Amino acid sequence: MTAEDYLEGQVILIDKPLNWTSFQVVNKIRWIIRKEFGIKKIKVGHAGTLDPLATGLLILCTGRFTKKIETYQAQEKEYTGTITLGATTPSYDLESEIDQRFDVTKITSKDIHEATTKFIGNIQQQPPVFSALKKDGKRLYDYAREGKEVEIPTRTIHISEFEITGIDLPDVKFRVVCSKGTYIRSLAHDFGKALDNGAHLSELRRTRIGDFIVENAISIEEFAKQISS
Repeated sequence: MTAEDYLEGQVILIDKPLNWTSFQVVNKIRWIIRKEFGIKKIKVGHAGTLDPLATGLLILCTGRFTKKIETYQAQEKEYTGTITLGATTPSYDLESEIDQRFDVTKITSKDIHEATTKFIGNIQQQPPVFSALKKDGKRLYDYAREGKEVEIPTRTIHISEFEITGIDLPDVKFRVVCSKGTYIRSLAHDFGKALDNGAHLSELRRTRIGDFIVENAISIEEFAKQISS
């Protein structure tokens, strides 16, 4: 691969590591390409943010292929992860401390499987207040960190599959296939409500975007080795 190849456009599949932001991955890949080829400037962007506590498939586009980002973002996505019942957090995941606890002893396996049926098809979902969405020109997480309450409108999303793959209370393992704009953190929070309980997302991995699968993705370190070999 040459500098011209990356400037013309490449699709790079990265398996995002835990505790990295998607923005940090983009910056690192851009730096690796610039350093290897001595390029002063190259466009690199990603097709769909993953939260720092999530791992998995991140599609990166370079050069002229950055024009394809919106097309990739619009494609169906698949995730696996863990919903932890019995506790809620303001961010709906482990980025914030537990603020409420619930008893999970009466929740049955049947209850959990039945609750998934409430989320199949087109549903209304409210994004988490700890998110990068903007309201009146300001990020929602900025309002949240300031302790300000803000009204967040619901949005229509589509969930085509919601499968429970393991139950070891309070942890529930799942696989979900969903449309663009779906917040799995919100799904975890709402899943707890559907069980008259509380829940938060404790683990998340993106396994597919359209026809791209995480098995074909590489680590940042592997990319650095590939580009220099």
